[in-house]
Amino acid sequence: MKYELTFLLQDKAETKTIKDLFTLLSVKLIKEDTWGKKTLAYPIAKSRSALFFHWIIETDKKSVMELKKRLNYNEKLIRYLLLAVEEK
Repeated sequence: MKYELTFLLQDKAETKTIKDLFTLLSVKLIKEDTWGKKTLAYPIAKSRSALFFHWIIETDKKSVMELKKRLNYNEKLIRYLLLAVEEK
């Protein structure tokens, strides 16, 4: 099943950690978009700006539950949104 993962980071180097997590959980990265550094509407974790990323991934439901669990424990990840993409 395909998913959209949108997330905010302070440091672009942290994307390597997320990609390593994908390898560990057998998550396939289909498309990578970097939206650049943007100013936040309000401070989040004392940050006024963040790097925005939007990735399309493919995995099974069991792996996505483990992925969510591990993303929640990543302290360098400011925010993330993981949505299922409806297949046509």
